[in-house]
Amino acid sequence: MILVCGGAGYIGSITAHQLQADRFDVVVLDNLQKGHRAAVRDLPFYEGDLHDDALLDRIFTDHPIEAVVHFAANSLVGESVENPLDYYDNNVAATMHLLQAMVRHNVFRIVFSSTAAVYGEPEQIPILEDARHAPESPYGETKLAIERMLFWCDRAYGVRSVCLRYFNAAGALLDGSLGEDHAPESHLIPILLQTALGKRAQVSLFGDDYPTPDGTCIRDYIHVLDLADAHILALRHLLADGESRRYNLGSGTGYSVLELLTLAREITEREIPAEVAPRRAGDPAILVASSDAIHKELGWTPRYALRDILESAWAWHSTHPDGYQ
Repeated sequence: MILVCGGAGYIGSITAHQLQADRFDVVVLDNLQKGHRAAVRDLPFYEGDLHDDALLDRIFTDHPIEAVVHFAANSLVGESVENPLDYYDNNVAATMHLLQAMVRHNVFRIVFSSTAAVYGEPEQIPILEDARHAPESPYGETKLAIERMLFWCDRAYGVRSVCLRYFNAAGALLDGSLGEDHAPESHLIPILLQTALGKRAQVSLFGDDYPTPDGTCIRDYIHVLDLADAHILALRHLLADGESRRYNLGSGTGYSVLELLTLAREITEREIPAEVAPRRAGDPAILVASSDAIHKELGWTPRYALRDILESAWAWHSTHPDGYQ
């Protein structure tokens, strides 16, 4: 059985769904601070926090957990700059409690949801896993701290881990039944589509003076189903007694904010008003990944292009304009 922490959230719920489809038994833990009970569907579910040692002990006692897939975290860059202690508590300290429980119950495999934010402003594009780590936000710092904690837990206790460094996750299940629903929403693609639906007056373009061809930030977008595939491959690697690894997850291709705006207008056939706003703290100009390592070692290749991402996201948002409400 696989414990999915943060399994009521966006990426966690879709990965839990795909794990179940791949014939894994799954149990979900989420405090519903950001997640949605409806996204868990019929999977066994515990509502609670990773700081709750008694709850963790009950889950590991009541279920034959073989491995953990860990998504639970606060993940807003700007918010982390304003409230760094909250991020160290909810991300780092909470993960420490999870790892302590795993060691107590002899569970020694974990797939960890990390982030491209561990790199900060990259020195070269595409970014390789051994690139310099210089996070520009407490969010990135906390994810890097957890990666280092996992490294030492492998050394000390034999806890094997695969850390997956996401770039920009987007999209939804292809049938539009599970998708992205954050409050507040900070991700570009759902903001574009919410604006197309009239849920927002306009889109803010945070900076148009970056050193990029059109002045807006460039990001590497990856379909959430491709992310789920990567988690399942990483899990199978660990269950086969594979060694700890760190992998980038991205398409290898970058798209600017303006390019996404243009494509969103085309797919939705709606006018999406936009205006330039000041830069956000901690936003690098360009983040594009090299995913060669996970392709070579685990055989992972993204299946979905940017148009697929936007079309699936539109299928979700257009049929769920108020999210899971």
